[in-house]
Amino acid sequence: MAKRDFYEVLGIAKGASAEEIKKAYRKKAKELHPDRNQDNPEAEAQFKEANEAYDVLKDADKKAAYDRFGHAAFEGGMGGGGGPRGGFAQGDFGSAFSDVFEDLFGDFMGGRGGPGGGRSRAARGSDLRYNMRVTLEEAFKGAQKTITVPGSTQCSSCNGTGAEGGAEPQTCPTCSGMGKVRAQNGFFTVERTCPTCGGQGQVVKNPCRACHGAGRVEKERTLSVNIPAGVETGTRIRLAGEGEAGMRGGPSGDLYIFIEVREHAIFQREGVHLYCRVPVSMASAALGGEVEVPTIDGGRSRVKIPQGSQSGRQMRLRAKGMPALRGGGVGDMVIELAVETPVNLTTRQKELLREFEKIEAENNPEGASFFKKVKSFWDGMKG
Repeated sequence: MAKRDFYEVLGIAKGASAEEIKKAYRKKAKELHPDRNQDNPEAEAQFKEANEAYDVLKDADKKAAYDRFGHAAFEGGMGGGGGPRGGFAQGDFGSAFSDVFEDLFGDFMGGRGGPGGGRSRAARGSDLRYNMRVTLEEAFKGAQKTITVPGSTQCSSCNGTGAEGGAEPQTCPTCSGMGKVRAQNGFFTVERTCPTCGGQGQVVKNPCRACHGAGRVEKERTLSVNIPAGVETGTRIRLAGEGEAGMRGGPSGDLYIFIEVREHAIFQREGVHLYCRVPVSMASAALGGEVEVPTIDGGRSRVKIPQGSQSGRQMRLRAKGMPALRGGGVGDMVIELAVETPVNLTTRQKELLREFEKIEAENNPEGASFFKKVKSFWDGMKG
């Protein structure tokens, strides 16, 4: 099959400038790269074709020969002295692609180098976790807590550079500050972490004696943490930049505070609502009355007990619960009555209860008959 015109392969006119040629090739290389077209078996051949076209057109001498003789300029059997002889080696394709490799994939592989080819690859510090327990009252009101955090901080002797006296690290001579080195293996380019700088892109000639070149030292820190009202177990508070210091001046990680709210002796919490069991006497439950209950804000509220209340009856106090963490009002407090049966009765109390039972039987003969049958049943079981 006859070769296509190189200008046609790249989609450019014959008089295109060097910048236009490179721009067109970058577009084609990105579009046709085999790693991005694993489902297209023709992509690799088209990619090689674009490489071959660019390898010729990017070179002024080769381009001039191609413009004059076409593909014949690079065929081994061409007579005359009009142009270069011999075909392309496989490595030429890799050479063409390497010219724009950084442009195409530089951001993915770690970014381009700065002025002079050097760049800083200072590693970011690790994030830290701190588990904090707070009371329900603190979760209700909010609190200011002081904590001690172990970890690493920036070395003050070298200001985090890792070099003695705070000198700036030098660009790694092996990778020219890229942090990676490349080796050509036929058509493919293999990239690996630079063995000299460990991927940092910089080397320290005279390491700081205080931090041994790391740019950070181990040190405990005391921090003040604001606990907002409404937190609950599982709430996470992020303190940006309060984690471990980065290597050689790299940015610090973050500190995450994980909240656990302790169980309360009186209240049970469900979201923004509070639940509380309130004991009431049998007489108050039967006759009605009032009971005083504590609230989470430290106050007390009086609650009316309706006549004939049974154990398990619930009553709601509006806006006496927990505040919502991110706004949205305040929850309620739900009171559940627990009617208490009296114990350790005096003789007089027993007499009154028996009298009450007798009157109850007279007023409710059907109920009294039922209880007599039950009593008779149990007496028969005992006999």
